[in-house]
Amino acid sequence: MLNIGCHLSTSKGYHHMGQEALSIDANTFQFFTRNPRGSKAKKIDPEDVAALISLMAEHQFAQLLAHAPYTLNPCSADPKVREFADLIMKDDMTIMEYLPNNYYTFHPGSHVGQGVSVGIDFIVELLNKILQPDQTTLVLLETMSGKGSEVGSNFEEINTILSRVDLSDKMGVCLDTCHIYSAGYDIINDLDRVLEQFDRIIGLNNLKAIHLNDSLTPYSSHKDRHARIGEGTLGLETIVGIINHPQLRDLPFYLETPNEIAGYAEEIKLLRSAYKE
Repeated sequence: MLNIGCHLSTSKGYHHMGQEALSIDANTFQFFTRNPRGSKAKKIDPEDVAALISLMAEHQFAQLLAHAPYTLNPCSADPKVREFADLIMKDDMTIMEYLPNNYYTFHPGSHVGQGVSVGIDFIVELLNKILQPDQTTLVLLETMSGKGSEVGSNFEEINTILSRVDLSDKMGVCLDTCHIYSAGYDIINDLDRVLEQFDRIIGLNNLKAIHLNDSLTPYSSHKDRHARIGEGTLGLETIVGIINHPQLRDLPFYLETPNEIAGYAEEIKLLRSAYKE
């Protein structure tokens, strides 16, 4: 079965997101735990969350993927910005335990001229603070496009972070198809080789989720511009090859394409029809 969903809003509650996912033939979804450009989290209603958990079990949902706010920069040069990231991610770990055994992804951040090694030091320091031995949530580093001074646009940087986290069993990777193509990994012409690199450097066992996006910009452009499936520089054939690849096909896929619900429904229908059961 193709495990696929899209990004949904928490505005009407957690159970509503599950119902909305079912209405477009999705069996998972991504959501923000709080305002994506702010710090306010939606208050948890235990009954609402319990209803979602029941719905997920009934309909055999894959893991959900929560996304940290875009405003976080765990490797900022400003100690107050790093402290903000610490507070938000600690709170998010608490929120996620209401939905046990799911995923949480974040952008590693930008080192803003301090250098990659300093940026990685700060990211590792944060993760070693917030991760707890008894948590059920897996925290995923998202692969980035390499714009500005972003950390995590190559596999080596991702691996360096993972290798230095004390509770490495609480960590994994979310691979974004738009981002890695823009970062210089040719998943159109050489997907097998890219996956071989990933396996050699990071380990495919650490790949837990895929953000499935086409790209508005060309190969190695170091831009973060998502396109609808089949309407960008990756193209439908490449996307279909990714969801059917033997090493990827069983992972959960999350659409972050520029769409409303009707558009996501069309993309999910298209991709389900192209998936080889």
